Amino acid sequence: MTPTVAVRVSEVTEEATGVRSLRLVAANGSSLGPYEAGAHVDVVGPTGVLRQYSLCSRPDDPASRLIAVKREPESRGGSAALHDVRVGDVLEIGAPRNLLTVAADADRHLLVAGGIGITPLLSMAYELHRRGAEFTLDYFARSRSEAAFADLLEHRVEFRDRVHLHWGVPRADRPAVLEERAGALTPSSHVYTCGPDGFMAQVGATLGPVVGEDHVHVEHFVAAEVDRTADTAFTVELDTGEEFEVPADRSILSVLGDNGVEVFKSCEEGVCGSCVSGVLEGIPDHRDSCLSRADRAANDQLALCVSRARTARLKIELY
Repeated sequence: MTPTVAVRVSEVTEEATGVRSLRLVAANGSSLGPYEAGAHVDVVGPTGVLRQYSLCSRPDDPASRLIAVKREPESRGGSAALHDVRVGDVLEIGAPRNLLTVAADADRHLLVAGGIGITPLLSMAYELHRRGAEFTLDYFARSRSEAAFADLLEHRVEFRDRVHLHWGVPRADRPAVLEERAGALTPSSHVYTCGPDGFMAQVGATLGPVVGEDHVHVEHFVAAEVDRTADTAFTVELDTGEEFEVPADRSILSVLGDNGVEVFKSCEEGVCGSCVSGVLEGIPDHRDSCLSRADRAANDQLALCVSRARTARLKIELY
């Protein structure tokens, strides 16, 4: 886990059914500094459980961080605990990390959110407005009562005419809505999406042919399911020359940790990207939910916590 700082909960807002936002300020009163739009942070709640949450405040606000927490029915202590915190409680957060960044060379940006997936895209909308960039935000939710930040999106002046809210649109009807947006897009445009995996797959299938698959950027909240029955052992070599055998039932990350090799880590599920490292030789078997299609195709990096090797040997460098 990366180093953390103590923060105090300065404001709690019930944003939607089962969703609350927490505004966090440095416990010692110092500035937290700006962050890059689309970033997420590690959050250690009152029960000691660590989870990752996207930042949804203005990226240029150095005074606070804002996260939104959806209470999950099968919560293992993360979201449930954060639904019990009150103003004045102290939490720990890590430094912002970014897997979903604003493309600098895009002629137009389309943000497509599903449910709680609005969180990283909200910070990107703030940033795109600040830059004066051309962008549109489409937000799908089952109902308005379940849509986080609905009031803000309906009434903030900077989002007027840029935000399109869609409540209760059946899955089969979503492509038609997205195709309406496709007319304004070009191969130089970029699409950013966050939400359930099936939702993001639908966005990619509809808009990928218009802008190109490499211009569709996704942010996952949960790890991908992988069949591990055919896993085999392989050798991993560090750029320092050290070699380790990775058994079929162990991860590269766990083997390195057992041998005293320090690696930044957080979720250990291939979602947060904290343990992504470089590949110098060999072909990785990508099983993460954080690298883009282009990153995977390049085969020059992998997530040590979940990915394996397609070759008998991998040579890696730790970032």
